[in-house]
Order: sequence, then C-alpha cells, then structure tokens
Amino acid sequence: MTASDRAPTTIAPALSWSARIAVFTRMFAVQGSWNYETMLGPGIGFCAEPALRELPGGPDGPAYRDALARETRYFNAHPYLAAVAIGALVRAELEGRPAGQIERFRTAMCGPLGSLGDRLVWAGWLPFCSLVALLAFGLHASPLVIVLLFLGLYNAGHVALRAWGVSTGWRSGLRVAASLGSPLLQRGPQYLARAVLFLAGLALPLAIARVIGRRGLEIPSHDWKIALPLAALFAIVLAALLVRLPARVEGWRAALVVLAVLILISIAR
Repeated sequence: MTASDRAPTTIAPALSWSARIAVFTRMFAVQGSWNYETMLGPGIGFCAEPALRELPGGPDGPAYRDALARETRYFNAHPYLAAVAIGALVRAELEGRPAGQIERFRTAMCGPLGSLGDRLVWAGWLPFCSLVALLAFGLHASPLVIVLLFLGLYNAGHVALRAWGVSTGWRSGLRVAASLGSPLLQRGPQYLARAVLFLAGLALPLAIARVIGRRGLEIPSHDWKIALPLAALFAIVLAALLVRLPARVEGWRAALVVLAVLILISIAR
C-alpha cells in the first residue's frame, strides 16, 4: 500500500502561515473568474494555489501543475461555503491523495455545499440582516446608521462562515462531510427562519408607520373607514395568493416588496 492509498491521517500536513493567510484572503475573490462552463472552478484553483506551491518540486514541479489543473476544473457550490471544499482539497493535495479520489470528492461536495449555503445565507442570514436594518429604520435610525448596521452585521457573518469553513475543511480533510451534518448547520436555517419571522413582525409595522407618518402621507381620520377595509381585503387576497403559490413566492419577500413600494411613494411625495 502506497502513501497515497492510505486513508487521510488525523494530523494535517505542515502548511506555512503565509500560505494559510493567502488562501483565506483569496477566498473573497473566489467568484472573480466565475463562468457558465466551469462555475467556481477557476476560483477554487486560485484560492488553493498558494498552498499548492508547497507540494514537492515547488511551483515548477509536475505535482504543482497537475494539482492546479485539477482544482480549476468544474466546481459549483455556494461561494461562502466553498471555503469548506478549499480547505479539504488543499489538505488532500498536500497529503498526496489519488487524483480520482480528489475528483470524486469535488463532485460529491457540490450539491451539499450549494444547498446548505443557499438555505443558510440567501434564505436565512441575508433576510435576517435586512430586517434588522429595516427595524432600525422603523425606530427612526439615521440612514448612515442603517447602512453601517446592515453592512457590519452581514459581513461579520459571512467572514466568520468563510473562516469556519476553511478551518473545518483543513482539519477534517476528505472526511469533512461529517462536519456538514452537525446539528448547528442542519438546524441553523430553521432557527434563522424563525428569527426572520419574528423580526418581520417587529420591523414591518414600525417601518410602515414611519413611512405613513412622513412627507404628507398622514391619513385623515374619516378616511380610515375606507382605508382599513381596503387594507384588510388586500391582506386577504395576498395571503390567498401566497398559500396557492408557496413554491414561487415567499411571504417575507412579498412583504418587503410592499414596503419598498410604500417607501418609494413616500420619497416621491
């Protein structure tokens, strides 16, 4: 049995800190060469390249050229959770895993990393941060505070996710699939969904109240007799449509669209 045929070891191979830092910083540009043919493939190779220089023979050796060519092939996953694959692939290359084994691992990781990332980030963390900013708007925060709050919160989350991903991938190697099954990752989207619903219940009424109360949108008391039934009818119709089209439209998205329309009316007037 050769070294490349053994199962991944529990002790990760040596990797300089300069290579670790370069791999992590390059992950912020993982989508820089995205295309329809190879998707994130070139970005994965770009991120892994500093570590691949430490293969036997260095940048001029055949091991480096073969590994870099292999890592730039087709790969499709969520750009944030691709960090998990990058860490695992770098370790696999430095351990000298067989090319076929690495290719099978890359193929197998595309689906889980894409699905989990979409549910965790696009359907969870992004709406959560948006509604926190919306709540700040409803509490009469200044535009600068709202923008800084959203950008700071969202970027802190995705930077932490990337850091966790590359560390977990490097630590686990080709066995990283077990880490993706942790209760935190599997239940995280559910917890975020509940938090989004809770924040929506707080933020939307406050934000709508702020919009209605500014720039001449005050509604005279005698008009409420007409406005309230119309609002109730609109809510019933919208709820019925959302129930009939659950796979196409999500309630929180529809609520944000309605709120955006109200804000645009407020600005226009």
